[in-house]
Amino acid sequence: MRVKAGNDAGLPCTTEEELLQNPAIRPEDVLGLQNITENYLCSPEDNVHKIDFTRFKIRDMETGTVLFEITKPPSADSAEDRKDIDPNAGRFVRYQFTPAFLRLRKVGATVEFTVGDIPINNFRMIERHYFRGQLLKSFDFEFGFCIPSSKNTCEHIYEFPPLSEDLIHEMILHPYETQSDSFYFVDNKLVMHNKADYSYTGGT
Repeated sequence: MRVKAGNDAGLPCTTEEELLQNPAIRPEDVLGLQNITENYLCSPEDNVHKIDFTRFKIRDMETGTVLFEITKPPSADSAEDRKDIDPNAGRFVRYQFTPAFLRLRKVGATVEFTVGDIPINNFRMIERHYFRGQLLKSFDFEFGFCIPSSKNTCEHIYEFPPLSEDLIHEMILHPYETQSDSFYFVDNKLVMHNKADYSYTGGT
């Protein structure tokens, strides 16, 4: 058995191929991943709690400056129209920040989301950021209890590790090679998986 070093030292290493064979994926499974995933590890149909992220905002905690904000527009599509929509639409986001973002130490991410008619007792997100196959940081957040048919808002604080000037330079030179997997669990079972990539060339 291989064991990870670094952020999740002591956990067995896992591969995407192994996890795709599992009937259910648990938090410790994704914490053992060594690289960004190429595929989604669950289907949209696994979101039985009907969790829907409707607003997202990122701000610099030191200055309060809003760095990114997006609100999901209300859907006016009919059931017939929705049949033609890519089921993975909305699961991927491409961010473009300025180079200064890489020197921020603490960022607040506010999320607003709705849930369906099933209460959620244990809602957890694990988000893992990579650059060219190197794990930069793994974040682990709890959302708390969500009552049925509710709209919820919370802010998670991201504390970024200091990056070397050489690494910052490489991340700026290679846009969208910084990538992240966001895994969402209810009662320790994977129910949602979103992906993102990042460029730090904005304003240049």
